[in-house]
Amino acid sequence: MSVPRPVQRQRGRPLRRPRYLYADRGYDHEVYRDKVHRFQITPHLARRGTGHGSGIGVYRWVVGGAITLLHWFRRLRIRWEIRDDIHRAFVTLGRTVIRWRRLRTALCRA
Repeated sequence: MSVPRPVQRQRGRPLRRPRYLYADRGYDHEVYRDKVHRFQITPHLARRGTGHGSGIGVYRWVVGGAITLLHWFRRLRIRWEIRDDIHRAFVTLGRTVIRWRRLRTALCRA
């Protein structure tokens, strides 16, 4: 009976670990803090019961917010077009409408 070989790593660049983890109050528990510390990552978790001025909300996911704004357009919520160029044109049109609305509200406030 032969001894199984150890699992080899994938070739290429090793994966980089993040230095910090930012999360909201839903993850404020010692279990999650311990798990993150095991991987040598510094957790920045908002504490429960603290005010919203704790500074955790400074870092936001820009891509998630942009996708959320694009989902306001029914045609972009579910992709119906088979051709990529037509779908890309609708995404560009949606981005243009979002920018126009932001510009219009900024000009109205000024």
